[in-house]
Amino acid sequence: MKILIVIPARGGSKRIPRKNVRIMCGKPLIVYSIENAKALRESLSSQDSLEIAVSTDDEELLGIVKKRGVSVIERPAELATDRVTLDPVIDHAVLEMERRNGCTYDIVITMQATSPTLKPETITSAIKYFREGHYDTVISAMNKPHLSWGLKDGAVVRNYEKRLNSQELPANFIETGGFLITKRSCVSAVGRIGEKVSVFEIPEDEAVDIDTYSDWVLCENILRRKRIIFRTVGKMQLGMGHVYRCLTLAYKLTGHEISFVLDKESDIGIEKIRESNFPFEVVEQESDFEEILKKERPDILVNDILDTTAEYMTMVSKYAKRVVNFEDVGSGAKYADAVINALYEKGEKLHNEYYGSKYFCIRDEFLEEEPKEFSEEVQNILVIFGGADPSNLTEKVYEICKKLHKEEEKVHFHFLLGFAYPYKERIVDDPEHNIHVHADVKRVSSYMVQMDLAVTSQGRTVYELASMGVPSVVLAQNEREAEHVFAGIQNGFINLGIGKETDDATIISTILWLIKTPNVRKEMRNLELSREFSKGHQRVLHLILNDVEE
Repeated sequence: MKILIVIPARGGSKRIPRKNVRIMCGKPLIVYSIENAKALRESLSSQDSLEIAVSTDDEELLGIVKKRGVSVIERPAELATDRVTLDPVIDHAVLEMERRNGCTYDIVITMQATSPTLKPETITSAIKYFREGHYDTVISAMNKPHLSWGLKDGAVVRNYEKRLNSQELPANFIETGGFLITKRSCVSAVGRIGEKVSVFEIPEDEAVDIDTYSDWVLCENILRRKRIIFRTVGKMQLGMGHVYRCLTLAYKLTGHEISFVLDKESDIGIEKIRESNFPFEVVEQESDFEEILKKERPDILVNDILDTTAEYMTMVSKYAKRVVNFEDVGSGAKYADAVINALYEKGEKLHNEYYGSKYFCIRDEFLEEEPKEFSEEVQNILVIFGGADPSNLTEKVYEICKKLHKEEEKVHFHFLLGFAYPYKERIVDDPEHNIHVHADVKRVSSYMVQMDLAVTSQGRTVYELASMGVPSVVLAQNEREAEHVFAGIQNGFINLGIGKETDDATIISTILWLIKTPNVRKEMRNLELSREFSKGHQRVLHLILNDVEE
């Protein structure tokens, strides 16, 4: 079959002057349609032939188009006014191309120059739909069901029978202007639509037809959208810090295409990602992940899986345009485009590494809360060991608090249990010892802000406590966590080392000492509040997207 694509592109545009030649994300607007049209050649069969022609009255457009290897139809002045519809313009272009090439086309496709977000694969699918359905005409459309009103005999009337939620309303197809596929026999100076008509539904982000500056801005945002995959892990022995960090960043990357990949052992992580409603896949082995990368070809891969190997990084770098790793001190780290180790302090930035608390991504809730006034008296102590508490330090401190109550009867102990903590049935309210238990808390900051002292592990929670100015005693979950040096006296923390190796007497004496020395607690608080966390997200997002020098 002989197929002709006509791209009408007039020089005059009142709402956006010089619209079709303006640069959008690095190239003239008209070029997007030309590239889409040329890409169709790869999907057509050997029996098909494809010609592309741009109809224009503008000299600048002529220069741009000629360099792209497509035909140019110089539009007569009478077909270039505001009042002329597309029908005579397309008819003129078809007749001219048939005259030049001595042929008659079978299919004519109109593609607007003002639909830069339209994808070639969408047009390919539409042509297949057109052929298989034996339609005369297929028009690109977007389904937008809405409760709407109209005018009848001068009165406002409703266009629906019953008020329903939008997902329950009947289909309401709106033409997008992206493309119109029709048989050659249907093209004339007064129309291009045959008798047997259908619409081809396209996604909303491909349906933008640039008519206003708002449309232009929307298109630029869509074209800048990145396909981002987060590879993360969440299981008992590692905790949930990696998953929480990835979710925090994913929520900030609004407008980008986000998905997650976890291994099958990440049972608690899978549960949390499922709750978030982000798309995700579970892999059993590295080869499964490689297949996902082959298919998706992400713009950015974010690895939050601890140390990587050189072999792993070599594999993922074949498919992802940019690779960013978190908490990676493995042999593969040097192959990443950026390595962000916010939990470590290493002074100067080395090569691709970004160290220190300035890159910590604190959750929004902590930026919205204001630390409470300092209290000379300790009334409330928080005990919090993250989402999973793999070393079960919660139970250790639970028993310690019963002993502390004998010394400090007025102090209340608040235990915040993470959603993945496995021993919840053992940690219960104990009014006799002023112990209060809160499980699966959705807004941790609202509890932290009320506390005078805390006992916690050495992961991301210490940064959150610092932002709230809560003096804290720190017990590390394991040797790796003990390497996170932020939780030291220089930042307002009393660090007692690995929790399982610290005896009860040391923990008790430390807490009692802090209760009785308000001047020490105040100095700890001042050190914590001297740290600034509000720009951590911005720094990390810039590194992930590679849009600003750090």
